Amino acid sequence: MSETGISVKNLNVSIDNREILKNISTEIPKNQITVIIGPSGCGKSTLLRSINRMTDLVENVKTEGEILINGNNVLDPATNLSDLRKNVGMIAQAPNPLPMSIYDNVVYGPKIHGMRDPAILDEKVELSLKRVGLWDEVHDRLKDPASALSLGQQQRLCLARALAVGPKILLCDETTSALDPLSAKHIEDELISLRNDYTIVFVTHILRQAKRLADYAVFLYLGEVVECGPAHEVFTSPKDPRTKAYLEGVFG
Repeated sequence: MSETGISVKNLNVSIDNREILKNISTEIPKNQITVIIGPSGCGKSTLLRSINRMTDLVENVKTEGEILINGNNVLDPATNLSDLRKNVGMIAQAPNPLPMSIYDNVVYGPKIHGMRDPAILDEKVELSLKRVGLWDEVHDRLKDPASALSLGQQQRLCLARALAVGPKILLCDETTSALDPLSAKHIEDELISLRNDYTIVFVTHILRQAKRLADYAVFLYLGEVVECGPAHEVFTSPKDPRTKAYLEGVFG
């Protein structure tokens, strides 16, 4: 992967001829947490979902521009979406464990990609659950249904499921918004611990959370990138008056 991690160039996305993203260009640094902030409806989730082509699932969507990962434009029609989504995992807003056991949730992705050796799968489960701090809590009930876990545990399981296929990039769409503060802190702590090994893109509408997590920040407003840069610069010395107004709570 390049030094920039992900490079977005002149990205335009419309749905039913309504512009959602307008000429977006930004760099997302490798092995850092990039936080995307902005008011509701500004295009944060659309930008995030464009990176692994989840926007393809939306009817009447039109996408133009480039999103480069490893120098390859993932918006190219020839892109292998299975490979793309293996390398670019996503953790949704609400926990969405599959209707199966804890163990089977973790091995679901590796099995799809051809992994069959039981010993390797067992190791994959243990390592993935340990990465998200869940192994000690569930190691003696791996065959229990994932739905029996608390919401916070379910979200950590979803993170473990994403990690199990060996992605390089993690996309987090308001991943803690459905959780209680303690569970949210668990997820934040895990993401911080993963930042050196993964390129993480995190959408949030909570400024306090953005300031806790971000190494790099992108501020969207009305479908456009208003400002982006190292988080400490964006949050403490914003260059654009719209960024300053948003950070001061003038609009949101």
